[in-house]
Amino acid sequence: MILERPATRALCLLLSALSLAACTHTTTPSMNTATTTSGDNPLLADSTLPYGVPPLDRIHNEHFKPALLAGMEAHRHEIDAIAGNAVAPTFENTVVAMERAGKPLSRVRSVFGSLTASNTNAELEAVQTELSPKFASHSDAIYLNSALFARIRALYERRSQLGLDAESLRLLERYRTAFVRAGANLSETDKATLRGLNERLSMLSNEFRQTVLKGVNSAAVVVDTVSELEGLSPEQVATAAAAAKTRNHEGKWVIALINTTGQPPLAQLKNRALRERIYKTSMTRGVGGEFDTTRIVAEMVKLRSERAKLLGYPTHAAYVLEDETALTADAVNKMLAQLAPPAVANARREAAAMQSLIDAQAKSGGAAFQLAAWDWDFYAEQVRKEKYAFDEAQVRPYFEMNRVLVDGVLFAAQELYGISFKERRDIPTYQTDMRVFEVFNPDATPLGLVYFDWYARDNKRGGAWMSSYVEQSRLLGTHAVVMNNLNVPKPPAGQPTLLTFDEVNTAFHEFGHAIHGLFSNVMYPRFSGTSVPRDFVEFPSQYNEMWAVEPRVLANYAKRHGTGAPMPKELMDKVLAARKFNQGFATTEYLGAAIVDQAFHQQPVGSTPDAAKVEEFEAQALKRSGLDFAAVPPRYRTSYFSHAFSGGYSAGYYAYIWSDVLARDTEHWINANGGLQRKNGDALRAKILSKGFSVDAITMFREFYGKDPDIGPLLESRGLTLAN
Repeated sequence: MILERPATRALCLLLSALSLAACTHTTTPSMNTATTTSGDNPLLADSTLPYGVPPLDRIHNEHFKPALLAGMEAHRHEIDAIAGNAVAPTFENTVVAMERAGKPLSRVRSVFGSLTASNTNAELEAVQTELSPKFASHSDAIYLNSALFARIRALYERRSQLGLDAESLRLLERYRTAFVRAGANLSETDKATLRGLNERLSMLSNEFRQTVLKGVNSAAVVVDTVSELEGLSPEQVATAAAAAKTRNHEGKWVIALINTTGQPPLAQLKNRALRERIYKTSMTRGVGGEFDTTRIVAEMVKLRSERAKLLGYPTHAAYVLEDETALTADAVNKMLAQLAPPAVANARREAAAMQSLIDAQAKSGGAAFQLAAWDWDFYAEQVRKEKYAFDEAQVRPYFEMNRVLVDGVLFAAQELYGISFKERRDIPTYQTDMRVFEVFNPDATPLGLVYFDWYARDNKRGGAWMSSYVEQSRLLGTHAVVMNNLNVPKPPAGQPTLLTFDEVNTAFHEFGHAIHGLFSNVMYPRFSGTSVPRDFVEFPSQYNEMWAVEPRVLANYAKRHGTGAPMPKELMDKVLAARKFNQGFATTEYLGAAIVDQAFHQQPVGSTPDAAKVEEFEAQALKRSGLDFAAVPPRYRTSYFSHAFSGGYSAGYYAYIWSDVLARDTEHWINANGGLQRKNGDALRAKILSKGFSVDAITMFREFYGKDPDIGPLLESRGLTLAN
């Protein structure tokens, strides 16, 4: 699940131009920037609401452009004042001053980033397109400012004489690193070239995200007869009918797609022809036609490699990974190569079991065919039923949304960390079905706020993510305000929202990110919460998934909707036993995407593919790694790989499996130390979750775990062994 990093620090301006976007429409006021003044623009004033949350009920389209432009202008003046200060540089007048700078811009960008991901429309997209290159230029104006860098460099060179505490010293060091990696040491000619590359890449990233989102909505599959939907629940059929009506296909049914290769209905639909149509529609998105993205991909890969060379790196991957915990492409390649053979071997065994089932059914009058990618989920579900004697239809009534949230996600956090929650209905939101909770420490002091926006919408991008409205900082006196987004299909009015187990797991995952943000206890905004390397940021969210199936937590929320009856122990035992089921498939599809990402971004200048060769390049990368198993395609194909081409995970998609090694080690440690107990939560909070990036990530983990990461618990959790 993508983690949205809030753009509240200058470094984030370097990393991404504008936050991720979705598409289509909402009923917000039309854009009219000419009539907006500081007096009537709620984005141009500090919030008076609790925790400084934005007045989402008063913010409209026309407020954003003038507020963003004003925020950039004010930030430039602050930076120019710091750079031009006649007083010799000190830590306070240079580094701390930069940490304090840009507050109005941060406030506006946090709201804009949230809405363009969760509740966008054509007018916001237009602002996004127009301002994307301006934000790239704004970042360059900071990091390529020679006078400003001279002050940072002067302080860095005499850092041992400044008497700084550990967090302040690290802040100075990180600023110096950020400037150097951004090109501060380049000649003026090369800086001009770099500005052009950054601006163009920002525009392309924005174009990719908007094209992908439009493409996934356009690719929805129209079904003519209800009989083709056999296998779906009545609620799912009703949802498909409602989607058809919304899209002007009255009397038909629409299967809306999500931005992954596989699609949830494939596990239930009995009609093989429809499964094939859905799969192929999903798989071919972005290649040719109105929403083609291969041209964008080819240009982005080329420009990223050119930028890396300009900055002194052999490839874009080398540039990215130097500042991650992995450090090198060789380290990433070694780990992925270590995991690929056992993953594919397990996937092939899983495929053989499904083929045996298909063959047995053919002998009893069923159709005879070779297992294809569009058959996998359907027959995996049948094997699951046979092996564990349960299916999703049996467990979904026990996963009603409110129970999962309150009695599951929040309950686990209460038990582990001793924190408490109070729903706040007075906090404004942009959707009536959003929920907001105030969070309190064990001593009842305020900790922060968390928003939940769990329903899918046409104007909301796919996937699940955490973002922030306000980040914790002792320097600024702020508490964390975070948000979790999911994409759960909303049932027709009056029907309960019953989740799949994958959706339950995702809810726990994203709340792990939220906890990471909420527990932050750092001085400087740059280090706050989830502002850690990509291959560390998923670690807290991934170990938080363990509580979804912890027996005490599961028993607390897994109660049948309508009766409150607990999930039978026999069914619960089967759910727990099935955790390793289909892990060959899950690991293989993930590794496919991770290896494709590395393949594109490990290409030096002159070796990147052109648009016509993008598909071929992807296929060759999978073949070289042994992941060219047609029944298990990559979770994301290049043409809709938003993580790599618009989500900030370029050369970084490996981060999920890297982080999962840490997460499974942590799960092993927790279980060895008594499980769901306050002492374990307190240790996690003190040694990991409160520190943000004020300490080197791998150092934090070693101090918590007592030794280097161990891949063994990850392999065991997935039912894989290196001997396979």
